[in-house]
Amino acid sequence: MAISKPIVYIVDDDVSVGRALSLLLKSHGFKVKTFTRAADFLAFKYPKVPSCLVSDLRMPAMSGLTLQEVMVSQGSLMPIIFISGHGTIPKSVKAMKGGAIDFLTKPFTKRKLLNAVTLAISKSKVLIKEQNEVSKIKKRIKTLSARELEVFRLVAKGMMSKNIASKRGVSLQTIKVHRGRVMRKMKAETVTELTHFAQKAGIVLSNS
Repeated sequence: MAISKPIVYIVDDDVSVGRALSLLLKSHGFKVKTFTRAADFLAFKYPKVPSCLVSDLRMPAMSGLTLQEVMVSQGSLMPIIFISGHGTIPKSVKAMKGGAIDFLTKPFTKRKLLNAVTLAISKSKVLIKEQNEVSKIKKRIKTLSARELEVFRLVAKGMMSKNIASKRGVSLQTIKVHRGRVMRKMKAETVTELTHFAQKAGIVLSNS
């Protein structure tokens, strides 16, 4: 299956800036879509392909930082690069704590922007891969019966089959059967792999 071409989204109320950034990024092989308002970007149904957002910090109606907060609240993992002619240390710190890839103060070099976008796209690819993995794991979990799910949780927490049998008041053989079905349905070859799946899906905590 071919990987779709990465997309760089630009949100800047200055049309000339948006156009200049778009031309630069397109000349380096990126697909670009620009917006002059943060609200229009939020309303856009973007495809699930490697992508990042290059956003101005100061915009009317909705600032770049507010846009970032809305995206986080919506569960968006799209990497963000902020650009601003009025950057301040507190704002840049807030942006980076919010998960921004970079904070570029105008005037910045073409190379700095291209490096930031390349890094953001690489991060996006990793995030999409992880999301797809979690999605597959959750689909497998839905095939488990209630008892199999219970055994899955307990095994992932490190409990031995004999302890699970004792805890649930059933025979060891019954637990072994359930455990075997769990391993098969979850497509796990080892308990370590099964535990990894449980952690990825949020069934157990990583430090459990």
